[in-house]
Amino acid sequence: MYGDIMTKKAKKPVKLPKGYVPSEDEKFMNAKQQEYFRQKLLAWKAEIAEETRNTVEYLKGESVSHPDPADTAAANADRRMELRTKDRLRKLTNQIDKALMRLENGTYGYCEETGDPIRLKRLDARPIAKKSLEAQEMHERSERLSAG
Repeated sequence: MYGDIMTKKAKKPVKLPKGYVPSEDEKFMNAKQQEYFRQKLLAWKAEIAEETRNTVEYLKGESVSHPDPADTAAANADRRMELRTKDRLRKLTNQIDKALMRLENGTYGYCEETGDPIRLKRLDARPIAKKSLEAQEMHERSERLSAG
């Protein structure tokens, strides 16, 4: 395990030009594109961490016992919703971490089904995408067919 860490070459930091957006005219997943998506994923992760802190603070401050049973029930429903939100954010953070690992190992931006590059517009809209749009649609179609 340590051998892998030691043999990995330190990547030279890439400075992105102001307002940089990946383009189809560039070599796919060049250093600038990798840095662009790394920064995008890290910013998204930081935003989620802040949301999670706010949710935890809300839950700490929220009293679950109210004189009126209807108020208690409403507070409990709100609490359950906040906990579901927190769980979704935790899962999303896990997906972001996996995307960052794919960036590190050079598989980011390539469809896990076909190996083809995922379109930059799709990655920009959904930076945690693991499949091309076509492969994702086929996957969803097969899920619907097996569920029906």
